[in-house]
Amino acid sequence: MRRQQAEFATDIVALEAFYRRHVEGITRFLARRVDDPQMVADLVADVFLAVMESAHTYRPGRGSEVAWLYGVARNTLSAERRRALRESQLTDRVSRRRQLDTDDINRLEERVDAERPARRAFMAMTDLPDGERAVLELVVIDQLTVTEAAAALGIRSGTAMVRLHRARRTLKDLPFVMEGIAK
Repeated sequence: MRRQQAEFATDIVALEAFYRRHVEGITRFLARRVDDPQMVADLVADVFLAVMESAHTYRPGRGSEVAWLYGVARNTLSAERRRALRESQLTDRVSRRRQLDTDDINRLEERVDAERPARRAFMAMTDLPDGERAVLELVVIDQLTVTEAAAALGIRSGTAMVRLHRARRTLKDLPFVMEGIAK
């Protein structure tokens, strides 16, 4: 029996439509976590390159395309952070990047500025266990459903609900965090 694949795995028009549907959400996702507009642009490109390379692995029966895409984005961001830890020279980082024009930088600077409250919330969440923080980020800040967040993290929905409840209970005494992210 042949496994069902997403249409964007084999159809370039469907892939372009997929990109257009999700590029803003992925840009917001990354701008909340990274404060360098050049890096945000590079990571968005890396995420969609990874989508093109791994589209054949997406199975609609295993979860929504949004959950799969955010899983790809999280993996891409994690890989970049690991790479940056190994990188010792700033000039090495700059020399391998495509330079953005002034309009691109201005748009990304506006996006980074708009996501400043979310970055403050992330700072307040640093003491949460990784699992609780990851679910809270995806559900409350990135506005995925609990089911989609669970799929993106590779855990069960019930586990995600428990982690979300624990995270919110822990942060209930931090007013600016709960005001900025409460649903």
